[in-house]
Amino acid sequence: MRLTLYSDYSLRVLLYLSHKEGETVTITELADFYKISRNHLVKVVHNLGINGFIATTRGKHGGIRLARRASEITVGEVVRHTEPDFDLLECFNPETDHCVITKSCSLKGVLFEARHAFIEVLDRYTLAEIAMKPAGKIGSVPVFQI
Repeated sequence: MRLTLYSDYSLRVLLYLSHKEGETVTITELADFYKISRNHLVKVVHNLGINGFIATTRGKHGGIRLARRASEITVGEVVRHTEPDFDLLECFNPETDHCVITKSCSLKGVLFEARHAFIEVLDRYTLAEIAMKPAGKIGSVPVFQI
């Protein structure tokens, strides 16, 4: 499974804000830090605001900040709000399912279970936990930096 760039950018914004909890930052600051298009970030920030992850203040001294504490936001919650769907195969969506073996296929059940496990793991981690962990190990899995 692969997350969209939109989810990646959303998580990056929230992780940055987790390190600046209580402070207000600008989209330009985020764009400069991550070397990401400011226009892309405007869309991401707008969506994060609509979904209650961040609070925005307009004006000369405006900016963005977390709307809730980082310890109250799970990675899974963010991903569920930023991914367009979790249809690993066409048969996951009844409207697009044209597979001739859907009714007799047991692979679908295995993939549903795998998708559920993926989200379940993401739900175990808050932004605060991820933001404060040094690269090296998250949970029981080593994290490799390139």
